[in-house]
Amino acid sequence: MDINFWNFNHIMQTKRTKVEEVKIDLVNDEFPEAKQEVMETFDAIAQSIKDGDINKLISLHAYSPKFTEFKNGDPRNSSDANEAHERNVFGSVTEVVKFNANDLQIAVYGDVANVTFHSDFHLKFEENLVIVNDQISLLFVKTENG
Repeated sequence: MDINFWNFNHIMQTKRTKVEEVKIDLVNDEFPEAKQEVMETFDAIAQSIKDGDINKLISLHAYSPKFTEFKNGDPRNSSDANEAHERNVFGSVTEVVKFNANDLQIAVYGDVANVTFHSDFHLKFEENLVIVNDQISLLFVKTENG
C-alpha cells in the first residue's frame, strides 16, 4: 500500500503543469469570432429592413435608459423616440433598391462593439426614391439574448 501511495503522489506531482494567464488587450486584440457575430447581427438588421420586418428590426435593439442617438444635429433621441422614428421611416419603405454599407469597420471591445460605415442606401417610399449617404455608427452590446 505504501508503494502505491508513493507512486500516486509521484505521478500527480509530475503531471502538474503551470497554467499561464492569457492577457486580453481590449484595445488592440481583434476578436475575430465576436466580429463575425456582430457582422451576422448587422446582416440581420439589413435583412429585416429589406424584408420590411419592422418588428424584427426593433427586436435587434437594446432599448433601455442608456440608449442614445444623435441624428442630423438634432437633440439626442431616447429609445422611445428611436423606435417611433424607425417604425415610421422603415415601416414606410416600399422597396430597398440598394443597401450598401461602405468602408464598414467593426471594432470589438469585449462585450461591446462599435460598427462604423458610410451608408449608400437607396430606398423607395411609394414612387419617391430617397438616397441616404451618411456616416453611421452603431453600438453593439452582447447580452444574454445575443
